[in-house]
Amino acid sequence: MRIVLIGQAAFGVKVLENLLERDEQVVAVYTPPDRGSRQDPLKEAAVAKEIPVFQPSTYQDDQIFDEYQDLEPDLTILAFVTDIIPEQFFKLPSLGTICYHPSLLPLHRGASAINWAIIKGRKKTGLTIFWPDGGIDTGPILLQKEIEIGPDDTTGSIYFNYLFPMGVDAILESVELIKEGKAPKILQPEEGATYEPPCSDRVAAIDWKKAGQDIYNLVRGCDPQPGAYSYWQGEKIRFYSARLLGEPTTETPGTLVQADSDGFQVAVEGGKLSVGKVRPESGGKVEASAFVSERGLKVGDQFGEAT
Repeated sequence: MRIVLIGQAAFGVKVLENLLERDEQVVAVYTPPDRGSRQDPLKEAAVAKEIPVFQPSTYQDDQIFDEYQDLEPDLTILAFVTDIIPEQFFKLPSLGTICYHPSLLPLHRGASAINWAIIKGRKKTGLTIFWPDGGIDTGPILLQKEIEIGPDDTTGSIYFNYLFPMGVDAILESVELIKEGKAPKILQPEEGATYEPPCSDRVAAIDWKKAGQDIYNLVRGCDPQPGAYSYWQGEKIRFYSARLLGEPTTETPGTLVQADSDGFQVAVEGGKLSVGKVRPESGGKVEASAFVSERGLKVGDQFGEAT
């Protein structure tokens, strides 16, 4: 079976390595273009195995499709793809195209599925391998895997501890089902489907008027990227490694109520938000306790909107 792999980063590398370990024939790899001297890890892995690498800046070019067509793929696998790829690429392979998505479709279609599952306060999520059809995560489902979201899980912990390794295994399982002629195509229901925008600074600002649990969900969902943020003395400060403490306080939400060797605590409705690390605009990520010491934060200081 001639396989074309389209992907990037560590996830793409693991999929490639596992396919090759199973003696699958990967005839080409597609990755994003180099950024200066930086090459995508998937490109480096493919070059090391002497697999042809293509790096189109767009998939809308007829020449790019012609090159793809010349590869005569039986199956194309999309492993962590952020580019927009025309439907004709999915239809060309004789056995079709499959795509990994880190949610239980049709929930959380879009580029930030893990973030939004946590921001929305869901108790479970998972992954879907589906047959892309040109829509945004709308194709028929091949298989799904479900996991619980713990009360203190972050986007980072859910991805790296669960959805990354499970996703690689799910792709391999899907390839076997396709080879055996047993891969289903289950239409996604439109009832209950959701689509959210990318989790960027447009949604990462903390609104201290919201319930403490909602704020905590936002912080968890934006950890590690982009980092939920608030302002202190006009500077954007991003919060990480947070915990929600059910300790009542009479202070106005957004007020610094404690600072110690473990970080600092901010009043929220119904409790306190304990922050372990921060990333100010003027530097990298640091321990919250170090930030308190260096910047001179004190109990009573207020986080809020830009001034």
